[in-house]
Amino acid sequence: MAISLRAAGIGAIALGTALAGAYQLGRSNGGASTSVAAAAAPAALAAAPAVPATPAASGAMPSGHPAPAEPQREGKLAPDPSQKFTHFRVGNKNVKRLFVDGDTVWVGTSGGAVRYDTRTDEYKLFDTKSGLLSNGVFHVGKVGERIAVGTYGGGLSLLDPKTEQWDTYNIPEGLGDAFVYDVLKAKNGDVWIATWSGVNRIKGGDLKDRSKWELHTVESTKGGLPNDWVYGLAEGKNGEIWLGTEGGLSRYSGGQWQAWNHAQGLGADYARVKDAIAYNNDPSKVSEHHAKQKQEMGLADVNVAYNPNYIVALAVDREGVVWAGTWGGGLSRFDGKAWTQYTVTEGLPGNHVFMLHVDPKGVLWIGTNNGLARPKTGGGFEVMTTQDGLFNNTVFSMATAKDGTLWVGSFGGVAKIKPS
Repeated sequence: MAISLRAAGIGAIALGTALAGAYQLGRSNGGASTSVAAAAAPAALAAAPAVPATPAASGAMPSGHPAPAEPQREGKLAPDPSQKFTHFRVGNKNVKRLFVDGDTVWVGTSGGAVRYDTRTDEYKLFDTKSGLLSNGVFHVGKVGERIAVGTYGGGLSLLDPKTEQWDTYNIPEGLGDAFVYDVLKAKNGDVWIATWSGVNRIKGGDLKDRSKWELHTVESTKGGLPNDWVYGLAEGKNGEIWLGTEGGLSRYSGGQWQAWNHAQGLGADYARVKDAIAYNNDPSKVSEHHAKQKQEMGLADVNVAYNPNYIVALAVDREGVVWAGTWGGGLSRFDGKAWTQYTVTEGLPGNHVFMLHVDPKGVLWIGTNNGLARPKTGGGFEVMTTQDGLFNNTVFSMATAKDGTLWVGSFGGVAKIKPS
């Protein structure tokens, strides 16, 4: 696929109504635009400064179009199929998770989860009025035949697509914490759930059997899990489970835990990235938890958004190589023996890596604070920005459809970009 779409052009005018002040229909020169209230980010991501809003990015209604009295919870769009890209607006929010399930795209937002049928262009909002316990969505995926939604304070909810009824699992059911960041069903059937208070493992995936639930923490693993705030999960080639935490990388294999952090090679040194740190609002200045992490690393005097131990995104490629996106320390590659770091110096568009996605062809995509990148053959990175069709250069999520269409979630909205 050619990465450049500059000829498509960008610009937007609104077409429709708003949902809770954020869910808005519209059209851009690249296609049609629908806004879906984005997912709240991890604590550090939430501290990232807002991108200056334009009427298109903020979801503002054009003059003469008052906000509806009642939120529009479902409807139908009218995108132009001839355009290179389509923009879906979410207002001044981050789209934290995208999930493609056949012809359906799920968008995780701070106002709930939106289901969009690409065949009919029909959409529907699922939120607390529909059975979720929280509107803040960090994760959307699948466990068996059910849609799994991890929420900010409302636990894990599973949707039966036939009945549209929810089953919710929270602390009384064995969940480590009501804040759920990632869910993984392993090849052996186990279900793993990343939370802010450790990681759950449900043997055989039998969520109804309380005896099958385990909770693994720093204490229970004797440091094999380096931090209880677990943000990412991925399965390796041999069935091992990789976990990205705020304190480093962890691996669970054969009942044994092992951890790696900056001292072993995770994240680039501060001296290497200090001139290209995008954010000055350091989360450690407002959070005791984040402050403790930086003190333990000897970074208390670093008052910008930098913590190379903090893994915000995690992926394992087809070769079994682990990729970790860090908070200001760039992208790290771990082949099981040695670490390699990639930063702006090596061609990344930004040193804050918010998203990692391996597409069906095995291509690694890297979402940063300054654009979307993928490795080039022979070294370096190809970079996609708003000039190529992105809604915004701050990229938090991504999914690839079976026809190669890219769905990219950013600050302010989602871009649907056709392959070429």
